Amino acid sequence: MTNATASQPGFPVSRRTLAVGLAGAGLASPALAQTRPLIRVGVPTKAYWPTIIALAAEQQRFFEKEGFRVETTVYRGGAECFEALAAGATDLILDPPALVAAGIKRGFGSKLVTAGALAYYGWHLMVRTDSPIRDVSELAGKKLGITSRGSGSDLLAQWTETDKRITTTRVPVGGGGLVPNLRSRNIDAAVIYSPLSFQLIRANQARSLIDFGTAIPQHTTAGWIVSDRMIRDTPQAVQGGVNAIYGGLGWLRANREAAITLISTNNEIPPEIAAIEYEETILKLSVDGAIDPAQVAFSLELARLSGMTDMAPVEEVFTTRFAPVPTR
Repeated sequence: MTNATASQPGFPVSRRTLAVGLAGAGLASPALAQTRPLIRVGVPTKAYWPTIIALAAEQQRFFEKEGFRVETTVYRGGAECFEALAAGATDLILDPPALVAAGIKRGFGSKLVTAGALAYYGWHLMVRTDSPIRDVSELAGKKLGITSRGSGSDLLAQWTETDKRITTTRVPVGGGGLVPNLRSRNIDAAVIYSPLSFQLIRANQARSLIDFGTAIPQHTTAGWIVSDRMIRDTPQAVQGGVNAIYGGLGWLRANREAAITLISTNNEIPPEIAAIEYEETILKLSVDGAIDPAQVAFSLELARLSGMTDMAPVEEVFTTRFAPVPTR
């Protein structure tokens, strides 16, 4: 799995593909494979459901079937993932709609092309099991871990502050830093996504103060996003990428045991935790990617309530032009 490294925050200087060539006997030669156009997929962090979908799509050669090579990069949070899209370092990413709306106002045009998740499945505000903090109000003035500024975890942290009328110190630690920093007491609490949240609860290493999946009404929490330039110049790549991604999701849903093995291996978690992630996240994701303008609007309103300002109106944030036809 490739992790983005950066000389400046959010701008990767190196990456490797998860799998790019056609190696099997009877398939196209490697030289021919390299002539295929490249789609660069960006995901916010390693142990997160979009990474599993991208892996499944690549391993099943769904991008290849759509006529493309694929290169996947794991970033350190949603904000850095979006920065990479704006910098032209990646093509198809998973992020919240609010980043699209904010980016438009800052001169970078992109669009939500499909809806991914309709709730924060498995996302929790967590403290260590031995923490004296028992109520969210007690986090006032404390250090609250997030992946990065502008990410989904940052949005949820800000929503918590607004909803509970408290102020915390939000500390960006990257997706891979949430659990270690919570365990080492560098932070007092953290917004943690699944399956890490499930693993911590199962191991009795952390307690949940808020289950964001039930605390916040259903809306478009995240979706697959591309730049306006890509839509204009290579719409076939947008459609092919979307088809492959939803083909990957369809394969996961149809192959439970193989999906659990993939989740367990990639996320380095026990199979029983991977099974929870499969049931509580993968099976609840949007299977058709349909965009509901009202749910996107709620997502933007949630971002406003959480402190984001100067965002484009909802009608500029998405397009329904690229409904997925899942690769099989």
